[in-house]
Amino acid sequence: MTFKPANNIQDLQYFGEFGGVNPSISDSSTYTFLSAKTMFDTFEGNADGCYLYSRHSTPSNLYLGEALAAMEGTETANVAASGMGAITPTILQFCRAGDHIISSRTIYGGTYAFLKNFAPRLGINTSFVDITKLDIVEASITSETKIIYCESVSNPLLEVADIKALAILAKKHNLQLLVDNTFSPLSISPAQLGANVVLHSLTKFINGSSDTMGGVVCGSRELIDSLRNVNDGASMLLGASMDSLRAASILKNMRTLHIRIKQHSHNALYLAEKFEALGLKTVYPGLASHPGHKLFKAMMNEDYGYGGMFTIDVGNIDKANELMELMQERNLGYLAVSLGFYKTLFSAPGSSTSSEIPEEEQVEMGLTDGLIRFSIGLDADIARTFEMMRTCMTQVGIL
Repeated sequence: MTFKPANNIQDLQYFGEFGGVNPSISDSSTYTFLSAKTMFDTFEGNADGCYLYSRHSTPSNLYLGEALAAMEGTETANVAASGMGAITPTILQFCRAGDHIISSRTIYGGTYAFLKNFAPRLGINTSFVDITKLDIVEASITSETKIIYCESVSNPLLEVADIKALAILAKKHNLQLLVDNTFSPLSISPAQLGANVVLHSLTKFINGSSDTMGGVVCGSRELIDSLRNVNDGASMLLGASMDSLRAASILKNMRTLHIRIKQHSHNALYLAEKFEALGLKTVYPGLASHPGHKLFKAMMNEDYGYGGMFTIDVGNIDKANELMELMQERNLGYLAVSLGFYKTLFSAPGSSTSSEIPEEEQVEMGLTDGLIRFSIGLDADIARTFEMMRTCMTQVGIL
C-alpha cells in the first residue's frame, strides 16, 4: 500500500467535547487531579490520559502532534514554540559533552549558528560536510559521533539529501539520522526512507499563513517520552512549549496543506522552467538540470511535486536588492524572510537567513551575494505573474 501522508492527516477524527468538528481548545496552564496518587503517578509518567502542566503537554498540543506524526508516519511527535525550539532540544537529548555531530554544510542559519557557535560551549562539536557526498560523510564519522543532521532540501542552496543512503550509513555506525523536512512537507517523507527523527518549522508551509511560530519533533515513542521527561527531558526543561491556542490554529491550517503544497509546487515549477529558459541561473529540484533531480524524484510522494522553493542568481547583491524592491513595489511578493506564505516571499540569504555563516564558508559552498531565494505563493494566474516578473528583471537590467 502506497504511503499517503495527506490521507493520514485527513482520516484523523478529533471531535470537540460538545460535538464540534474541531477539537476543543485546552485553555489551561495547569490541570486538576481527582487524587493525590494520580498526581504522583503523572509526575512518574505512569498516568495515561492525565495532564500535568502545559509546559509538559496539553490536549491541544497532543492533537497537533498526532496529526504531524500521522503525516510523517512516525509513532508520535512533540510540538514546540518554534522550529529552533524543536531542533535544539532534540540534538541536546542525544548529545552530551564530548560528543560529535556530522551536519550538512548548507542548513538553516539558526541551526548552523547553534551547532557552530553555541553547542561547543557544551562540549559538543560539529563537522560540516557536503551531505551529497556519502564517502565524505562516512569518512567524518568518529567514535564520538552521535548524529547525522541534514535537511531534505537544504536551505538555501536546495541540495537534495539521499535520505535512504544516509539512513543505511547511520544504521551501520549506530547513529541517529535527524532530518529537517521544513522545505518539503508531504513531498518527501523522511521517516519512510529510514530517518530516525523528522523535524519541521511549523511556522512555514505547514501553518501557511505567517501568523504563528511553531516546531515539531516526529519520532519514536521512546524519544518523545524522553524529551518530555520531568527529570532530564530537554523539551520539558528548556521550556520551548507551544501555546494551546497556536496548536489549535496550526491543526486547522493543516487540513488544507495538501491543496496548498500542490499549488506551491505547480507555481514554482512553472516559474523555474520559464526563468531557466530565459538564461537565468535557476536552481529547483524539479528541473532536470538540478544535480539532485533524479534523487528527489525517486524519494518523492509524486502528488505533491518538488516544493515551493527555488533560487536564481542575478550576479550581485545590488541587482538582487533592486529586483526584490521592484517586485515588492509591483505587488509580486514581499521582501521578507520565512517561507510558505500565500504570497511569494523573497530574500537574499547570504545577507539574511544565512548571514550566520561566515563569508568564506558561503563562498566555499557556492552561496553568492546575488542569490535570491524565492518561496513561491499561491497565485491563481501564474502566467501573468511570470510576465510581470520578467518585466521587472528587464527593467533592472538582469535580462
